[in-house]
Amino acid sequence: MNEDRLLPPDDALRLTLHNEVHARPPARIRLPAVIVNVAVLNAGISGADEHAHLRRLPGQQALPEEALAANFLRLRCGDFSLKWERHAEFTRYAVVQPLPADAEPGAQTLDALPLRVAPEWLARIPGRTFAAIKLVMIERALTFAPSALAEAQAWFGAHAVVASTMGGHSLVVTDFQLRGTGFEHLVVLAEPGTPETRAGRICQRLLELETYRLMALRGLPAAKSLGGTLAEVEATLAAITARLQAHAASEAELLDDLISTAARVEHATAEHQYRFSATQAYHAIVETRLAELHEGKVAGTQTLGEFMQRRLSPAIATVSATAQRLASLSQRISRASALLRTRVDIATEAQNQQLLAQLGDGQRTQLRMQATVEGLSLAAITYYVVSLLLYFFKALKAEGWLPVAPELAAGAAIPFVLAGVWWTTRRIHRRFFSH
Repeated sequence: MNEDRLLPPDDALRLTLHNEVHARPPARIRLPAVIVNVAVLNAGISGADEHAHLRRLPGQQALPEEALAANFLRLRCGDFSLKWERHAEFTRYAVVQPLPADAEPGAQTLDALPLRVAPEWLARIPGRTFAAIKLVMIERALTFAPSALAEAQAWFGAHAVVASTMGGHSLVVTDFQLRGTGFEHLVVLAEPGTPETRAGRICQRLLELETYRLMALRGLPAAKSLGGTLAEVEATLAAITARLQAHAASEAELLDDLISTAARVEHATAEHQYRFSATQAYHAIVETRLAELHEGKVAGTQTLGEFMQRRLSPAIATVSATAQRLASLSQRISRASALLRTRVDIATEAQNQQLLAQLGDGQRTQLRMQATVEGLSLAAITYYVVSLLLYFFKALKAEGWLPVAPELAAGAAIPFVLAGVWWTTRRIHRRFFSH
């Protein structure tokens, strides 16, 4: 520990977050140069697989494992350099080599250009290719733009091209065509004396622009495939809502249909939500990279941004609309569920009211029966008490202590016994209900 340190201990992420601004710096490229960029999807490909492949490069057999920990590495392999970048969904390999002095502009020149990295090594890169670009960067004066454009266009033959000036110091030309070799071609003419760092930044922006454009478009097939499913779900939900309004089905049937529809929507959301969110994120990066190019128009051609956004914008709009339809369907299903729940609650409340009314009628009947039973009970108790008194009076008569007949005495006692039993019963009732 540094004894002179005047700060509290560092947060565990401080160094990582601070160095993020220096991650994946652009290369220093000396013109003229050729950059071969290959981007592959790395789903199912581990970092160890890519590390093993990097060690197959000339002189890299002893490449240490810790050198690959940052998911970024730049290697010098003789007369070419290679940059490796591993991202969340894809990995990029960029080979930078000098442009041969005898390379003449032509439509087949880049296809036939010998690569310093072994073709077998490129072909065995682990993953599935989704972007491959050959970028030529040469020095030319741009004082007369039409002649510069004509020279750059010679690399593409008769294909129509799009072109942009970048910050007034360079010209980029491409035709966005995928060759039989699997590569796209870009040509950049930069002013003589362009610094190597600026050339590296230009190269990085252009390669990232095309890579992220293709990644952004990966959400389009998923959005198109969902169109029919979403239309069916919308029609089903409309039918359920109509049946709910018309009371044309029981709550159980409506609930089953609603659960089935909700399951389809949630399955589609779980399957495609990440792809749609990634599309928005990649599109935002594309727009940032386009802004960083500081494009200027070249007479007679579209700019890269105009050509790219002509097809990219509708695709992104389609993905956004599909994501919104999914979210809207989820909300509509939630509202329909709330309506059905309200209907079930109302029906349940009505049933409870009927049940309470039936219970009230039963209780009233029970009370009437109880009053009847209590009246009979008073008569029975009085009968038994009077019977006991009759025996008592007979005993008194036998001893000569009763001047009248026992039956007469028992009959005279009946009203008093009845009153006593009634008074005792009422007193018990009052004490019971007071508690």
